[in-house]
Order: sequence, then structure tokens, then C-alpha cells
Amino acid sequence: MSATVADMLAEARRRFTEAGIVDPVTDARLLVAGLLKLSSTELLTRSAERLSSDQAETISRALERRLGHEPVHRILGEREFYGLPLGLSAETLEPRPDTEILVDTVLPYLKDLAKAQRHLHILDIGTGSGAICLALLSECPEASGIGSDISADALRTAKSNAERNGLQDRFQTVQSKWFENIQGSFHAIVSNPPYIASNVIHDLAPEVTKFDPVAALDGGPDGLDAYKAIAKDAARFMRPDGVLGLEIGSDQRNDVTAIFEAKGFKCLKSVKDYGQNDRALVFALA
Repeated sequence: MSATVADMLAEARRRFTEAGIVDPVTDARLLVAGLLKLSSTELLTRSAERLSSDQAETISRALERRLGHEPVHRILGEREFYGLPLGLSAETLEPRPDTEILVDTVLPYLKDLAKAQRHLHILDIGTGSGAICLALLSECPEASGIGSDISADALRTAKSNAERNGLQDRFQTVQSKWFENIQGSFHAIVSNPPYIASNVIHDLAPEVTKFDPVAALDGGPDGLDAYKAIAKDAARFMRPDGVLGLEIGSDQRNDVTAIFEAKGFKCLKSVKDYGQNDRALVFALA
């Protein structure tokens, strides 16, 4: 007799628990529900339904991948960010809930600017899946944005995500290392750049080291290379009334603030994440 939805869910929980997966119950629920295209409620109400052999095989293969430390959302190929479904690819960082804090922090400044400006222009440096820029565009109908990245794979993914969420008319991609191929001026420049010191990357969880692109993680010897590169040229691309929003590592607030102050910026706001670690900074031209 074929397995039911409940059987597969129980097997996933059991195997993840035995393997020491950090949150086996949540991972099992997300994976099984995602693969069967069921909501959390349907996972319960349809728990007695029997699966086809293809469905059971698909879930079994996915369990093996998760046991090999591949993150659930990479297996599913997508993750929701700020209410938007976003596809992932090999060269995009999986957007994390902590990055939503950067969006939350920058949005009020954009809303204020929108009262005085008919049109806003946003630049997202190292856009990856497009998460930050697309979230801001979805909340600010007055804005258009550019997502830049050195990776052609990431830019294809970001473009596809813009189309998927009906934002393609207000979003374009540019292949660029920092500001090299960027033109124009912006009301907001945002970035979640690589900020992990090179020598500690190997200490991260295998979910990160084996599946997130190293280029999106490695911030150089002190983790600050990206901030120095952005600070060097950002002022030339900012509108006088514009803001610059950055995600930072938990121990980087003072260092990043000093880097930008030395280039003529002032820090408007520092925000902590859900774990009470420093996570986002907003700057303006001094």
C-alpha cells in the first residue's frame, strides 16, 4: 500500500531528527508541503491522502539531499522574501529573514522621499536573486530600480524573479563590479554585500559553505572589503537627499560606520536583527 502524506512527514521528521538537523520538524513540514504544493493547513487536512509512487520517490530524493546538508529552500528552488516568491540559483545567496530588516529600515526613507519626488530610483549592489530591490519596488510604486551583480547567473535569476512578481517594467539588471558599469544617480543605494572574513568561512554550517556562493560570502581578510569598495564611489551616484542602506555583520557596526564617515557620510540609523545583533545601517551624505 502506498504511503500517505502523514507517513512521509513522519519519516522526514524521524530521519532529520536522527541526523541531528537543527530544526527537524520545521524542515520536514516545509519540504513535504513544498514538494506536494500544499499549504500548512492542507498538510493536516489532507494527511490521510495516499501518494503516487512518483510523489513518494520525489520526496525520498529530497530527503537525501537535505541529509546531505542542502537547505530546504534550495531543494525547493525558491524562497519567499518580503511576501514575494523568489527563485534561487547556484550563484544567488538564499535570502534570509534578517535581510528583510534592511528593507524595513530603508522603506520609511523612500516613502518620505516619494512625497517630494514623482519618481524614485534605486540601486541594489550585488542583487543576487533581486530580493532587496524587488521588495522595495513592490512597496514603492513610485520607484524603479537597477539590480547589479558580477554574476550573469544571478542577474538571470533576478530578472526572472522580477517577471514572476510583475515588476519587470520597473526593474533592470546591469552586470557590474561595484560601480564600474553604473550610470545615473539614485535616491537609495542598498546592498547586502559579502561581509564574512575569509578565514572564518570554513567554520560556517555546511548548509552555507557547500551551497551558498563563496563570492556572496567572502568579505576579504577583515570582512570589510565590500564596504570599502562601496564607500569609495557611492557619493558620486547618490542624489543629495538620498540614502544608502547596508546589511552588516553582527560585529561590524563601528568599523563600517567609520569607513563611510571617512568618505563624507553620516549614519542616520542602526538597527538590530531578531537576535539583537547589529544588522542594518542607513547613511546619508553629511
